[in-house]
Amino acid sequence: MIYLDYQATTPLAPEARAAMLRWLEGPGEGDSFANPSSSHKSGRAAAAAVEVARDQVAALLPKGGRVFFTSGATEALNWALLRGAEVMPGGVAGLSIEHAASLQCLERLNATVLPVDGAGLALPPDADLVPEHGIVATMLVNNEVGTVQPVADYAAAAHAKNSLLLCDAVQGYGRVAIPEGADLIALSAHKIHGPKGIGALWIRDGVDLPPLMFGGAQEQGMRSGTVSPALCAGFGAAAALAGERFDADAAHVEQLWGIALDMLSEWTINGDTERRYRGNLNVQREGVNGLRLMSDARDVAFSLGSACGSGSGKVSHVLRAMGVSEADARASIRLGWGRYTSEQDLRAGLDAITAAARLQGVN
Repeated sequence: MIYLDYQATTPLAPEARAAMLRWLEGPGEGDSFANPSSSHKSGRAAAAAVEVARDQVAALLPKGGRVFFTSGATEALNWALLRGAEVMPGGVAGLSIEHAASLQCLERLNATVLPVDGAGLALPPDADLVPEHGIVATMLVNNEVGTVQPVADYAAAAHAKNSLLLCDAVQGYGRVAIPEGADLIALSAHKIHGPKGIGALWIRDGVDLPPLMFGGAQEQGMRSGTVSPALCAGFGAAAALAGERFDADAAHVEQLWGIALDMLSEWTINGDTERRYRGNLNVQREGVNGLRLMSDARDVAFSLGSACGSGSGKVSHVLRAMGVSEADARASIRLGWGRYTSEQDLRAGLDAITAAARLQGVN
């Protein structure tokens, strides 16, 4: 299988796996299985590992905030929006192209929809659409078309109305610089070569967000439940590695982007070609049936859009928000690559996809 679906998840980094293994050992192997809330020596060691990981994750974020570990970005976004709306009652607004984890919360809160243009970029902030003493949700990198959103502009607009800015940074964290100005930032480990089942919510100092769950004093009383040192260590190691490899990873992704554009020169790119993360390529081709293409090129892992929406039968809400017709949306596919994608694998995968398109009568 040639893996070109890095927006859905990324391969676990060997360094992250190694960091996790220590905290999965049983009796007689170092006693590294202890509960980090326990006060004995083993518990204190586990707690220290969690704090090291917290610092590693925070190192790629703005100063002046605190990382709280969660089960993933979905939990972090739900926490920020649903609990945040309790203390910021002025209303909620969010981009029409937000991930479903935000979008469904926004719908539940009767949020104002902030439009995007045909290139998949948020329009300049409209003060009339920004709530007073509320929350504005603006993702950093769109998960379907890779466009980088003007988070700093929306943060300034939100602050001018005494509102908070929530940034879904899942697809950008460790890949592009995190803009200043956000008050809440949601993260996910498995998008940066960390383990699944853990994410984080960064809360700026001074923001009074209610606790997510009750029942214990874990995560400074903000999220009750036993913390997993293994998952935290894996997330921390992945974050540290992303920081160390930031420039090298970006250069590798840029090189693969150029190869893909050359090999898919007859395809139309969905989304702005400049203000985007280069590891995401969403393209369409007249006459292509994306769903059938996935079946015919079954040895290549790619997608039609968000993994969270696969199987629904619905076309991408992101592409539709950009004004792409339903027919063109169904003729679109999303390709994603990153650190462990070789040039050979990318070329072989794209060859397989173009061959499958020819089976549909597309030259």
